[in-house]
Amino acid sequence: MTSHNQELFDASQKRIPGGVNSPVRAFRSVGGTPLFFKRGQGAYVWDADDKRYIDYVGSWGPMIAGHCHPEVVRAVQDAAAQGLGFGAPTASELEMAELLCKLLPSLEMVRLVSSGTEATMTAIRLARGYTGRSRIIKFEGCYHGHSDGLLVKAGSGALTFGQPSSSGVPAEIAKLTTVLDYNDAAGLERAFSEMGSEIAAVIVEPVAGNMNLIAPKREFLDALRNLCTRHGAVLILDEVMTGFRVSLQGAQGYYGIKPDLVTLGKVMGGGLPAAAFGGKKEIMQCLAPLGAVYQAGTLSGNPVAVAAGLATLKLVQEPGFYERLARLAKQLTEGLSMSAKKHGVAFCAQSVGGMFGLYFSDALPESYGEVMSCDKEAFNRFFHAMLGQDVYLAPSAFEAGFVSSAHTEADIEATIAAADKIFSAWK
Repeated sequence: MTSHNQELFDASQKRIPGGVNSPVRAFRSVGGTPLFFKRGQGAYVWDADDKRYIDYVGSWGPMIAGHCHPEVVRAVQDAAAQGLGFGAPTASELEMAELLCKLLPSLEMVRLVSSGTEATMTAIRLARGYTGRSRIIKFEGCYHGHSDGLLVKAGSGALTFGQPSSSGVPAEIAKLTTVLDYNDAAGLERAFSEMGSEIAAVIVEPVAGNMNLIAPKREFLDALRNLCTRHGAVLILDEVMTGFRVSLQGAQGYYGIKPDLVTLGKVMGGGLPAAAFGGKKEIMQCLAPLGAVYQAGTLSGNPVAVAAGLATLKLVQEPGFYERLARLAKQLTEGLSMSAKKHGVAFCAQSVGGMFGLYFSDALPESYGEVMSCDKEAFNRFFHAMLGQDVYLAPSAFEAGFVSSAHTEADIEATIAAADKIFSAWK
């Protein structure tokens, strides 16, 4: 009997390119038929065939309190009953702005938008307008949305101009982006010594989550801050993923690094489309209508999305929230690692706050190159085997995973037991 997932995917491919509205959903990386979800509750999701899975994707991070948390759902219902949108200021926008500035010490002013791509795209435009410079630096394997200047891969040499990583990106735009190795403080130092006066901004995921999870080295973080300060460049921390996910103060609080601009998304929207960028007042005042850097959005600060975000941010401020989240993530990664070791499988794992990474490798990777040397086919095999054990992991060897406060120790133990069963038969 054909599954409903397959039927939906077959029909979707006739109307939607690739059958999906975001590429990783297509399962091209892992093979097979993507799952179409119909319902979520707490730590679980149900697919079109009514099969239940323990969910470690959580809508790619936003569901930090689990699916359909009653307080978030109630806030959305109450906001929707008052109006779905106005395209005009609301008190809830101010409440969100004040809360973000209270929770993140680096924020003096903030502007709400609807997506992480909008946030990072505008933060870079703002940095260029503020500095009067054009060049930006990003790092191989870090993803900051799909705007043209960020869909760029490294050139053939350490400091060569970037090359487009997507069709449709003009080479002239890509050449304004220099791509360096993540965690390479010495490489960053060389770039600044060679072109420091041209660099408007450095944008970085403080914990990389889009080439699997890569934790930053202390010397790398220190170099980022020190070099940007010394050369007058804007340091942009892309906390779309890590913001309110690794700690209440994001990665900037977790690691003690103060950026000039920050981009936020995911958790701050509670599952609805909401994002933001903010930072130093002197930079933010360069934005229209005060300054010459233009940005606008009809749905920016949408009251329903803001309500979901405010309700979620209220939940994460409860005492012990992040301590428990980190404990569950560590329980998961340590349990999986012990099981793999017991059965002689080349595997390791790590977590930062409520994020985690799984690698079919003998050592934790520290860069894009090391992630790429992990055994991707082993991950694909593991992914499908875990689906068979009712556990839903990210459908790619190059994505971080997420634990929510709705997960229980029993859920974690069930996941470890499922992996142990798979590893025991691993050849």
